[in-house]
Amino acid sequence: MKTEQYLQYCICTFVAIHTLRYDTAITPAISFTTGELDGEQFVHYDSNITEVIPKTEWIKKISAVRPEYWKREREWMWRELEDLQHLLNLAVELFNHTKGVHTLQRVYGCELDDDGTIRGYDQFGYDGEDFISLNLTTGTWTAAKPQAEIMTKWDPDGRYARDRKYYLEKECIELLTQYMSYRREALERKVRPEASLFQNHSSSPEVVCHATGFFPKALNISWQKDGEEVHEDVELRETLPNQDGSFQKRSVLIVTPEALQKHTYTCVIQHSSSEKELVLPVSERRILRGRRNTFL
Repeated sequence: MKTEQYLQYCICTFVAIHTLRYDTAITPAISFTTGELDGEQFVHYDSNITEVIPKTEWIKKISAVRPEYWKREREWMWRELEDLQHLLNLAVELFNHTKGVHTLQRVYGCELDDDGTIRGYDQFGYDGEDFISLNLTTGTWTAAKPQAEIMTKWDPDGRYARDRKYYLEKECIELLTQYMSYRREALERKVRPEASLFQNHSSSPEVVCHATGFFPKALNISWQKDGEEVHEDVELRETLPNQDGSFQKRSVLIVTPEALQKHTYTCVIQHSSSEKELVLPVSERRILRGRRNTFL
């Protein structure tokens, strides 16, 4: 199925393009639909679980604004899979493919340039070969091979083709614009980190500076000794995601108890959510457990 040629052409024009794209496949084992915004998958649905699964944090927030969203999406995807199953059955009958495993694929979506230009496409493939596509200019279906019989049975009066043309040129563009707005709001939000300092036990040589609950992802943790930045004996751990879409990060300072008593150490956290640095004195750290028993 040569569904990528259209997209490759658009990318090669070097125009800023935003895309909303859906991929659907009907197979004997499982049927599924995925949605992508600018190449990032944001939603998934398959016939086994019959639930719409959000894949990004920003799409989850839509349900708070539009409570009916998930119900509508689930019903719409279920109906689409039923329609495609009907088309697959017609194709199997048309080609007299009574044996073997056969699949139907669909790729459709819309594109919006920064200058306001819009485009849409709706393409089907059968067993990996081009099958049917929508001519957006005429609002009619065209087939890779003469298949008048299947077109007559599937969309006899052309109403579905006209509905798809309206969807791609209007509703899809409205959804694309709306999704871009939700994503932009989610990506531009800034949440201050919650910070803490601790040692696992009083004799541990490791002091941990931990920041969590922050967004966006970029955050810097550094250490100072008597006001001077420390680079040695520091282990900066990778940034990890939290379940709510925020992030956490920690840095470990390797230091002896004698040095802690002799010098003043601080952990400094920098994040875009605040113009001021978070400065945590090591002297105020929490000790999670008492002195470790070396005989255990």
